[in-house]
Amino acid sequence: MIDHAPKTHLRLGVAGIGTVGAGLLKLIERQDELRLPGRLEVTAVSARSRSRNRGVDVSGYRWFDDPVEMATADDIDVLVELVGGSDGPAKLAVEAALKAGKAVVTANKALIAERGLEISKLAESRDNHLLFEAAVAGAVPIVRALRNSLSGVIVSRVSGILNGTCNYILSEMLRTGAAYEDVLADAQRLGFAEADPYLDVSGIDAAHKVMILASIAFGAQPDFSKVFVEGVSDIEAMDLQLADKFDYRIKLVAEAYRANGEIGCRVAPVLVRKDHPLAQIGGPLNAVVVEGEPIGRLTFTGPGAGAGPTAAAVMGDLARLFEGRSGPPLGKLTGDLEGRFSSRAPSEDMASFFIGARLADRSGVFAALTEALAEADVSIDKIIQDSAGEDETAPVALITHPTSRSTLEGVLAAISEQAIAADKPRLFRVETRS
Repeated sequence: MIDHAPKTHLRLGVAGIGTVGAGLLKLIERQDELRLPGRLEVTAVSARSRSRNRGVDVSGYRWFDDPVEMATADDIDVLVELVGGSDGPAKLAVEAALKAGKAVVTANKALIAERGLEISKLAESRDNHLLFEAAVAGAVPIVRALRNSLSGVIVSRVSGILNGTCNYILSEMLRTGAAYEDVLADAQRLGFAEADPYLDVSGIDAAHKVMILASIAFGAQPDFSKVFVEGVSDIEAMDLQLADKFDYRIKLVAEAYRANGEIGCRVAPVLVRKDHPLAQIGGPLNAVVVEGEPIGRLTFTGPGAGAGPTAAAVMGDLARLFEGRSGPPLGKLTGDLEGRFSSRAPSEDMASFFIGARLADRSGVFAALTEALAEADVSIDKIIQDSAGEDETAPVALITHPTSRSTLEGVLAAISEQAIAADKPRLFRVETRS
């Protein structure tokens, strides 16, 4: 029988002592400076290497090589899972802890996005806590806001900048005009990007996060296979600069929205107007915009990654545990999650689009481009063409009137066959709302 009375003392087992885990241990050491309603005690830790220098002393804690074994230890009340990954030790440790009657606090977005339904069912069956504020947007308290504070709001859209690495790269490419590869290397040097940046720059990291928000906001069963994902590696500095001349910014936007009784979920580079809340977010910051009735629009912003922000979010969940009884991890009981994610590809959605390319610097090329668009019944709203540079190509960017992405993809394929463009044209959706 789980005791749901408010607690004054919690014993923690921390699995994973990387950047965030070390930051959490340091913060717990300073808990007298915080406003916690009880006392935290770290009794056990687990990590892959016992000898690694983490900048924090772990010699006073009981050590486990196996986080699953630690998860069931008698001297812990809470498993703090900071290992990461949707399977393997992280999933096994979380399952073991919940089955043993332990509360779980995790920063693992992949686990919640891909295994959230089954893990939440397990937590509910044991009437136990499963909290994951730190899985989305770092220090920005968006999970708790959607699950609790905004539970009385009929949400129509959740959108955001959920990956600080990509936002830093795009901000710096616009500011400096440097190529993607050069800015990525700088981001790695500064610690804004991992040595292997694939999960960030491919959009998968943001996709995990938006799936979690969408499930809570729309009362839907998580289904990561239904997120359409596009990354930032094909964006060129030229695209960012020409979009700026149109008074837009290009941002990697993660969004979930309700349309025609279904829920769409996608991550992709999008042009947003300069007066849009997401356009104002620079560097490694995160932001989330929630739209719905009767509130209109709310914007949350703050640091979205790193030891300090993520550890602070974990501490917020730990503070919640002192209050006693748990609630459904996804806001509603898993059996009541009736929303369904659409498998319909967004390529048929009508929207305005930005096309960026370098045209071959020869007579008739620009006319051939406009003729190819006209033949597909695509009309142009705005267009910019710069003078040819030293490479004898002329940068061009245009914004279309509403059409389908699939139509434009057909046009761009035809352009490639005619060798009109000197590079592979880039195609991004335009968010026309401010």
